[in-house]
Amino acid sequence: EFALSKIGGTYKMPILWRLKDKKWRFSELQRSLAHASDRMLSKALKELVADGFITKEVFAEVPPRVEYSITERGLKSVAIIDALRQYGFELMREYDINQQ
Repeated sequence: EFALSKIGGTYKMPILWRLKDKKWRFSELQRSLAHASDRMLSKALKELVADGFITKEVFAEVPPRVEYSITERGLKSVAIIDALRQYGFELMREYDINQQ
């Protein structure tokens, strides 16, 4: 229960799933998670950083550039997220729901 509370919620798993392969900038995540408000995306990112699942790197440029990347702890969670995704796809097939 404790572990899922750290990666649960609407945006944390999708963020971790995206960061598993490469670094992302805030604006890229924003476009990718179009239904997420700036406030909610920022909150989820801050919590993931605070809990050690991702890192935030700020570059001293004009305008400032911020990149997020996954940590070892975050990478460990990807296996759990993948299992949940696969189970979700399985349920969708059982209920004859089209995957997008």
